Amino acid sequence: MKIHKAYKFRLYPNKEQAILINKTIGCSRFIYNHFLNQWNETYKETGKGLSYGKCSAQLPSLEKQEETEWLKEVDSIALQSSLRNLSDSFDRFFKKQNKYPRFKSKNNPLQSYTTKETNGNISVEGNKLKLPKLGLVLFAKSREVEGRILNATIRRNPTGKYFVSLLVETEVEPIEKTDSSVGVDVGLKDFAILSDGTVYKNPKFFRSLETKLAKEQRKLSRRKIQALKDGRKLSESKNYQKQRIKVANIHETIKNKRTDYLHKISTEIVKNHDIIGIEDLLVKNMMLNRKLVKSISEVSWAEFRTMLEYKAKWYGKEIIAVARNFPSSQLCSGCGYQNKAVKNLAVRKWECPECHAHHDRDTNASINLNQEALRILTSRTVGTTELA
Repeated sequence: MKIHKAYKFRLYPNKEQAILINKTIGCSRFIYNHFLNQWNETYKETGKGLSYGKCSAQLPSLEKQEETEWLKEVDSIALQSSLRNLSDSFDRFFKKQNKYPRFKSKNNPLQSYTTKETNGNISVEGNKLKLPKLGLVLFAKSREVEGRILNATIRRNPTGKYFVSLLVETEVEPIEKTDSSVGVDVGLKDFAILSDGTVYKNPKFFRSLETKLAKEQRKLSRRKIQALKDGRKLSESKNYQKQRIKVANIHETIKNKRTDYLHKISTEIVKNHDIIGIEDLLVKNMMLNRKLVKSISEVSWAEFRTMLEYKAKWYGKEIIAVARNFPSSQLCSGCGYQNKAVKNLAVRKWECPECHAHHDRDTNASINLNQEALRILTSRTVGTTELA
C-alpha cells in the first residue's frame, strides 16, 4: 500500500543559508498577507473572493515591481506554496472546517515555508540535503529516507534551530497479524491501561520541569519590563533574547520527550494487536474543567489517538472508536451490571453486587472497551454480509 510519510531532521545551515531561509520565510509570509488583503478588499467591493489561479497569475508581475523585486531572491515554488496554503484555508473555511484565515505575524514563534520537488531539486546526498536555492545543507541524517520525495517544509523553531520535514510517497507492507484484540483506556494517574493488563505510566514531563519553567519565565518577565523601561525594543535586548531562548528550550524538551513517548507506545500497541478499541473522547470539552485542564493537556490524548489511527492504517490493523456515552467504567466486565456509583472519579476499585467480581476501575474499563469494539466489528461484518 502506498502512503504519505514524513521524515523530520535537524538542519545545520551555514550563515548564508540561514539568511536565505529567513528571507524565504519572510517572503512567503508577505505573499500570504498580500493576497489575503486583496481577497478581503475584493470581497468588500464585489461580494466575491478571488481564486488561486487569479492570484498566481499576479506573482510574476509582483516580482518585477521595483518595491517588491526582492521576491526574486528566494525560491519561487515556496511563494506559490504559500499562495496555495491561503487558497486551501479559504476552501476549509467555506466547508466550515476552520475559522476565517488570519494574517501571519513575524512575531509567531514558529516560522516555516514549504517547497515542492520538481526535476530533482530536493534530494538526499550523503549527509547533506539538496534544497532549492539553498544548495547542499548539512543535516542530522538519523535514518534513511525511503520513497519518492514530494515536498519539503523548512521550519525555524522558537529556539532558533532549523528543521526540515520531508513528505514522501512510499510503499508500506502490512505487518504480521497477531490475532489479538485489546481495549485501551486512557487516564491521568496512568497514561494508558490495556485490557491485557499492560499499564503505561504517565511520565508527567511537564510537571517534572514546571518549577524550573516557572522560575525562568519570571526571569523573562523581569527582563522584558527592564528592557521596556530602558526604551529598548525586545528584539534588540540581548539579555531578554537569551532568556527567551532558555524558556523556549525547556518547552522544546517537554514536547520532544512527550512526542517520543507517544510514538513508542503507539507503535508497540499497533504492532502487538490487530483490533484496538478506544474511547471516542471529546477532549476539547473535557478541558473546560479548570481543575483538570493542565493534567489533560499534558497527556495529549488527541495526539495519541491520531498516532494510533495512522499507524494502524499503515500496517493493516483496525482502530474502533467506542461511543463516548458508552459507560465503560460503570459496567461489570463479567456480568454486565451497571454500577452508577462509579461515576464518582474517586472510586478506583469496586465490587459488583451481582457477580461479586472485584474490579480496578481502569482495567475494567479497558476490558469493556475491548468487548464493545469486538461487538461493533461483528455487527459491521454481519451488516455487510446481509447487504451482499
